[in-house]
Amino acid sequence: MSTKLHPIMFAGTGSDVGKSIVAAAFCRIFKQDGYHPAPFKAQNMALNSYATPDGLEIGRAQAVQAEAAGIPCHTDMNPLLLKPNSDHTSQVVLNGKPIGNKDAYDYWRQGTSEIDFRSEVHAAFDRLASRYNPIVMEGAGSIAEINLKDRDLVNMSMAQHAKADVILVGDIDRGGIFASVYGSIMLQSPEDRKRIKGIIINKFRGDMRLFDEGRKMLENICGIPVLGVIPYYKDIYIDEEDSVALEQKRKQLADDKVNVAVVLLRHISNYTDFDTLERDPRVNLFYTNNTKDIEQADIIILPGTKSTLDDLLELRRNGCAQAIQRAHRDGKLVIGICGGYQMLGQTVNDPEGIEGSISSLPGLGLLPINTTMTQEKTTRQMTFLFDGQECQGYEIHQGVSDTDETILQTAHCIGTYIHGFLDNAPVIEQLLSHLAVQRSPLNAQSITTFKDQQYDKLAAHVRQYVDMERIYQILTSDD
Repeated sequence: MSTKLHPIMFAGTGSDVGKSIVAAAFCRIFKQDGYHPAPFKAQNMALNSYATPDGLEIGRAQAVQAEAAGIPCHTDMNPLLLKPNSDHTSQVVLNGKPIGNKDAYDYWRQGTSEIDFRSEVHAAFDRLASRYNPIVMEGAGSIAEINLKDRDLVNMSMAQHAKADVILVGDIDRGGIFASVYGSIMLQSPEDRKRIKGIIINKFRGDMRLFDEGRKMLENICGIPVLGVIPYYKDIYIDEEDSVALEQKRKQLADDKVNVAVVLLRHISNYTDFDTLERDPRVNLFYTNNTKDIEQADIIILPGTKSTLDDLLELRRNGCAQAIQRAHRDGKLVIGICGGYQMLGQTVNDPEGIEGSISSLPGLGLLPINTTMTQEKTTRQMTFLFDGQECQGYEIHQGVSDTDETILQTAHCIGTYIHGFLDNAPVIEQLLSHLAVQRSPLNAQSITTFKDQQYDKLAAHVRQYVDMERIYQILTSDD
């Protein structure tokens, strides 16, 4: 039987410092070391979500961390999910089910909700902690937002409830590492400061020896150990949580590959749908809202979106809708997934104002469907047949389309509600069969096998640069 470990929380000096990936690495490390870990993030704000085996919804990052831990994902791992509808409002998903939209100001004001969100996230943690050891917790944004401290559900107040040991993660690549780490610690109350047991410096570039003196200085001024300095990696593929990563994927057209243009929407969601296709050596996949790039691509993909009508209106304003229609007339293949599928139809209607003030818009007219937005949300994992072979995917969408077809195909156009559609080899092979240059495809390897290899590579990378012996001492200490 494994030793009982304290819960461990990876908190951050800011957003996008790498907390999600570090937590995923530790989920895999603990699994490799004979423990039975599970991830937990009390509150997540993200457009990338995932369907649990029982048909509920959680943040994609916790689903990835559960995969790394080798366990099925569950809503207790992310009991509160906020999915932004605009700059000011978000859909609130509690324990896997949407409970309505909330204005950001009202959400953060105390006493404005009938639901005690703190009790809900604490209860979810307690259920999870009774089944797994250890709980690998992730904070959100910066732990030093002292103006929000009394309303905090996910950072130090959650660590207090869990009696967790907190490891502070800082991003050295963005600069100001000494100020951000020291300031994040010093702005805590004395009680919370005691919970922070170590520091991990993430995203290091260059010769590690150049930071030896800096490491000692940081330990001296903060009074706690630097447990590791983790360098950037380039050859490990883990699903990204934030759309920040898309800014690095605006590539140029290539002459010797199949050019796949993913239309860059303002409210794009579940963009991890395209990671497997992007890795195929026959493919040059890029994100764009440039009309010329769209018309010149071999395949155009309209991805998922949290605001179908708003993004459809923007596509008409910026000319992308017309570019997609012209490309389709020229024989280019157009694929729509989830919200993108809805946009490819005849009309998208929202008579109840589920998404906002736009009640109806004509679609791009490439598929014979009409869609009506509804309060009820479809969330499920599923299997489907494609080219006679069984494939896997999941659905997360609002809106009902007037067809029973899981995958709707017409000349040069495919639409589906299935996320993960392009993770399946039979789908990719059919799409590329008449377009690909003469290069052999990736080895016929399942996405599950590929992901397992990536989690093992990530764990090995983190083990190499982090003092695991010291971390185990922290997680078993009586202090």
